[in-house]
Amino acid sequence: MASSDGNPFQWLGLLKWSLAYSDGTRPSGDVKPMNKDDIEFLEKVMKEGIIDEGERMKSILKDLTDSLETMLGANITADGNDDGGGESKQEEKRKELDEDDMLELFQELRDIVEQIDYARAFMAMGGIPFLLGCATYQTTGNDGATDRTIPKSIRKGALGVLSTMCQNNPPVQLSLLEHGHMPQLIQLFLDYTPGNDCGNEGNDSIREKAVQALSASIRGHAMAEHIFCQNKEGMVMMQIGLGMQQQKSNTTTKPSAQLRKRTLFLLRALLTSDDATNERHAQFEKLISFTCTHGIDERWEEDAEIRELGLAMLTQLLRHTPKQTDPPSKGEKVSKIILQHKIYIGAIGVERIGAIRNLEEGSEDREYATLELEEWEALMVALVEARK
Repeated sequence: MASSDGNPFQWLGLLKWSLAYSDGTRPSGDVKPMNKDDIEFLEKVMKEGIIDEGERMKSILKDLTDSLETMLGANITADGNDDGGGESKQEEKRKELDEDDMLELFQELRDIVEQIDYARAFMAMGGIPFLLGCATYQTTGNDGATDRTIPKSIRKGALGVLSTMCQNNPPVQLSLLEHGHMPQLIQLFLDYTPGNDCGNEGNDSIREKAVQALSASIRGHAMAEHIFCQNKEGMVMMQIGLGMQQQKSNTTTKPSAQLRKRTLFLLRALLTSDDATNERHAQFEKLISFTCTHGIDERWEEDAEIRELGLAMLTQLLRHTPKQTDPPSKGEKVSKIILQHKIYIGAIGVERIGAIRNLEEGSEDREYATLELEEWEALMVALVEARK
């Protein structure tokens, strides 16, 4: 995905500028000679190999930037411009890592930004546009560079870091909103959906990572949840992720179990959020109904964990209490959406509960199905209570 101003390498240039002018935030002052105790402490630190995480992040990002420039055939200056292939004064110092080495650096970076403070420091370095660029960059035009693109593994590595750093981190979630990440990640999902218009081969692993990053950036952030729920392409993405498009077209290929699970996890988070309203539930009526008729039925959904997640979501929704601020005219109670399918749910529920109870006590199959049995029993009770 190229930048809006026509410069496809701006996301690399922004990071180079940040790294070039970052001073580590340490105050300058008079240098004093070290005493014996200071020397001994320094030697101990060097022996134990204590790493300055902030400096390490800068080093990792510098190496990744240099390697991506080489990979994409670009020579980016610190202001984000391509110098046309001219030699840089520091060209001989540039690192050119292979794909495996770059993935190791992304994993190390992900480990660092698990800590909230380091995630925010990474954001201050210009890391967000860099990660979004890595994940969504697409070559355009007929200048001979259309074959230079970012490998799928690198895209997934960038998405993994993005997911980790924004998880339960409101300042990072807000910064992602300001960078317009939702349309970019939704488009990335669609670009790797089978039958896409851009010629990419369908790839569930990239779509899984895109949904994971979106989910981590949205959950628990009221503004982000609201904006996503208004996005029509986001709704299409979730329908595809759950397998609704496959069911409509009657094809044999479903999205991967991991993709269906991540999509359902995001759906549950949006519908059971503290900020969920009747209006929001009404927006997702088709997805709720699909869960009632397909997502909990083992004849369609063979993955037990996904069925358990769907059952738990429906039970939670049946017991949902609308917000006091919910206007009466803005959608019906979510329980009414589910109760439209009560006969079907009851029929498959009785059948499934009986089948699990008939499994031999103490057997591996019975142990494996215990949680699903508990979820089915809870849903059946919730259905009865909701009808009162």
